[in-house]
Amino acid sequence: MMQYEYIENFKKLGFGLFVHFGLYSVVGKGEWYLHLSPKADKIEYEKLKDKFNVSENWAKNLVKVAKASGCKYVTLTTRHHDGFSLYDTCGLNDYDAPHSSCGRDLVREFVDACNEENVVPFFYHTLLDWHESSYSENFQEYTDYLINSIEILCKNYGKIGGFWFDGMWDKPDADWREDELYGVIRKYQPDAMIINNTGLNELGKVGHKEIDSVTFERGKPCFVDNSDKNRAGEMCQILNDHWGYAKEDCNYKSVKELLENLVDCRKYGCNFLLNTGIKGNGGVNATDREILKQIGKWIRVNDGFIYNAKPCGEIADGADILYDGEYHYAVIKNVPMSADPNVQSLFGAIKVNIHADVQEGTWLDTGEKATVNNGELIVKPFSYGRSYAIRIFKFKIQE
Repeated sequence: MMQYEYIENFKKLGFGLFVHFGLYSVVGKGEWYLHLSPKADKIEYEKLKDKFNVSENWAKNLVKVAKASGCKYVTLTTRHHDGFSLYDTCGLNDYDAPHSSCGRDLVREFVDACNEENVVPFFYHTLLDWHESSYSENFQEYTDYLINSIEILCKNYGKIGGFWFDGMWDKPDADWREDELYGVIRKYQPDAMIINNTGLNELGKVGHKEIDSVTFERGKPCFVDNSDKNRAGEMCQILNDHWGYAKEDCNYKSVKELLENLVDCRKYGCNFLLNTGIKGNGGVNATDREILKQIGKWIRVNDGFIYNAKPCGEIADGADILYDGEYHYAVIKNVPMSADPNVQSLFGAIKVNIHADVQEGTWLDTGEKATVNNGELIVKPFSYGRSYAIRIFKFKIQE
């Protein structure tokens, strides 16, 4: 594979599903429950591994949900901050899924399910650790443990899409031995993406020369600095207020807002990684599943243009312009639906001015052709009975 081709392949994936899953899923109060809840007791929390009963088909069902939502890859929390591993740690400790009541290597099941559905598996892995005493008592020993853990994940599960690290911000001045950590990945998985989340305070920061994609956590993405390497960008977003499953969280974002996040990411050349926190048995809760289903419907209605769409230099008033190498796409947000004025307020015509020589094009959601007069495109509302919030106009620029 030519240098950095794997990064270009990652960019073409476009949309991924982030999955937070661990002992905190059994509690149902978010992934930071152990650290933030005044009721949490570490000893009692770690006993949850005896209640960690995961259904046999959890991974297959999860990946089917991801695929139906239009996701090309899935990033699973193989180990989160609580230190519990979903994979077999091969004797590093017994705080893992094979030594829980589940008794199985859940990462193996996850990778197998992804491969079966042609979805790319990615591994999230914590850097900070609330379980390992060496994290606070002997950091050199802890980083040995961390590097050995990553070597296990590199060697035992076949080809994976990449690693997504999180938590270096907890000890910003410590020697994390990044050269060694990333060197293990390059040795066993040379085409794996290396991503290290910089958190809310360092959006888009590179951090280390081996980083293949910068992150924007719940923040507006911007164009990625490729001055030294052709890096990617990725924004992660949550459906509600928690990354891990929380029974009492109903503060959900609308499908419209999430679709706007998706197209904004593609406008800046970034991927969109949308999170679901699954339940203790490995199931996707009904609300998350339905929202993801609706996003997938919109992607299919619009011919999956988002996967190959890239930023471009063309400009329009009232729309964002993307380009796939052959066609341009005008993305128009807040498109209303036609209705009776006694039922719904009517909106005036939406006009888009495309600053290029365009004569005609096609609406992706209907296949209907439309003309462009002197650069002006009239955007019709959605017909009554269907409303997709965002319309996409596909066109070619005359040469």
